[in-house]
Amino acid sequence: MVKVIASSVRKGNVLDVDGKLYVVLTASNFHPGKGTPVTQVDMRRISDGVKVSERYRTTEQVERAYVEDSDHTFLYEDGEGFHFMNPANYDQLVMTSDDIGDQKVFLQDGMTVTLSIHEGLAIAIQLPRHVTLEIVETEPVTKGQTASSSYKPAILSNGVRTLVPPHIVANTRVVIATEDNSYVERAKD
Repeated sequence: MVKVIASSVRKGNVLDVDGKLYVVLTASNFHPGKGTPVTQVDMRRISDGVKVSERYRTTEQVERAYVEDSDHTFLYEDGEGFHFMNPANYDQLVMTSDDIGDQKVFLQDGMTVTLSIHEGLAIAIQLPRHVTLEIVETEPVTKGQTASSSYKPAILSNGVRTLVPPHIVANTRVVIATEDNSYVERAKD
């Protein structure tokens, strides 16, 4: 176990809280105008999937569990779960839909992801920061809108809703941030 300060905890980290392992779903640092800054951590207990929310002072120490992070390639999804292969030794691991959570919509065939492995089991997944997807549906351009401040709703090829600038039209490939489903830029391909 390694002790780290709470403000350095990130999504996908595995923490040891009272002898149980938790995977971090979200971690946010709050700095109120008055009082002590805190880190809000939403976690899922690996053993039974129970979600908990904890608040730590940003300087408080938390224990990170020892996990091995290794790159794996996403192969396919079936009734058993999501299958990943280690390109170095061709070992395959399976993760359930609950383990992956709402990130599963961004998985694409052949995508390289980082899996956190603890005692031979994949317990957390870290996707690439950005993915390229196609806009399936969006509103037409409205004259008079300024590109700097207004965004319009759009539906991506994986079914996720996001906001895009007014000049983006259907069938345009765009880069999306996997962390918050936000538009980054128009794809350069």
